[in-house]
Amino acid sequence: MTIAEIKDKGLLLLECISGSRAYGLDTPSSDTDIKGVFYLPRDQFYGLHYVAQVSNETNDEVYYELGRFVELLLRNNPNMLELLATPDDLVLYRHPLMAAFTQELFLSRLCRDTFAGYAYTQIKKARGYNKKASNPVAPERKHVIDCCFVTEGHQSFPLEAWLQARGYRQEDCGLVAMPHTKGLYALYHSPGAGYRGIVSAADANEVCLSSIPKGEEPESYLYFNQESYSAHCREYREYWGWVALRNEERYLGNKAHGKDYDAKNMMHTIRLLQVAEELLRSGTLQVRRHNREDLLAIKNGEYDYEALLDKAEALMKTIAAAAKDSPLPAEPDEKKAVALLVSLRQQLYT
Repeated sequence: MTIAEIKDKGLLLLECISGSRAYGLDTPSSDTDIKGVFYLPRDQFYGLHYVAQVSNETNDEVYYELGRFVELLLRNNPNMLELLATPDDLVLYRHPLMAAFTQELFLSRLCRDTFAGYAYTQIKKARGYNKKASNPVAPERKHVIDCCFVTEGHQSFPLEAWLQARGYRQEDCGLVAMPHTKGLYALYHSPGAGYRGIVSAADANEVCLSSIPKGEEPESYLYFNQESYSAHCREYREYWGWVALRNEERYLGNKAHGKDYDAKNMMHTIRLLQVAEELLRSGTLQVRRHNREDLLAIKNGEYDYEALLDKAEALMKTIAAAAKDSPLPAEPDEKKAVALLVSLRQQLYT
């Protein structure tokens, strides 16, 4: 099933412009996001090939099967509620039967957790972004040898420096684990003795042990800080994975405002929290935002990172207070919604 097939076969029920243009937060560089609802042909719906969602390659256009749409609405999923409440001037197509789907049928106090809960995950992402942007990891990953140290008297020295000072090769060294001492090894050196070396290969993730003849005396003792090495590998993998996947244009824009946080992410975090508070107090969802300039100021990096976190925390508290006196029901009327879904399918398949 493709988006083209949905339209060619007359399966489209709803199609709307979404994202920043729906929020009234678009700028000249904004993409046009599309969301919609479709229904499956009768044979496919009753058969074994249910399709819940269809999207294009960039996920700028996403369409949800009718049943999945209702399922997510009953959970008060923010994206689906916003799609349902899209301003009329941004609705590209609405099947007449879709008029039965109203905000009142689905809005509930569950939105406290879905809107604010989702926003909280975005705050955590913003913290992660801030950490990565402020603490870049060097392009070259450390090796096991970089986390090894050799004892000498009352001091310890990096293994690499110790080897260079003596003109030793790590391949001519052998290690034997010391009992009852995690990470500590007796270090032997003897060219041509057949020792296995300290590491077996440059990309090894642990030290290598050797069989040492009886009577041999260790030249020193080596400590491998495996915890530090593992932590570095994890940070390296996370950081450079983030670099590979990040939106470079967006990243450079964030660097330009010099605040080292994902400004667009924080803008939508604050927007979601503000929507949640309004929704709980008024009982209605307003997708297009009335405070465009203030939200765009966040996107442009005009706020300090900590100030935005404080703002988000304050909104979380007001949301909790609003939920106590909200006119919304505790949760949607599932029986009524399912009855509507069944009725709609019957009409579509007749």
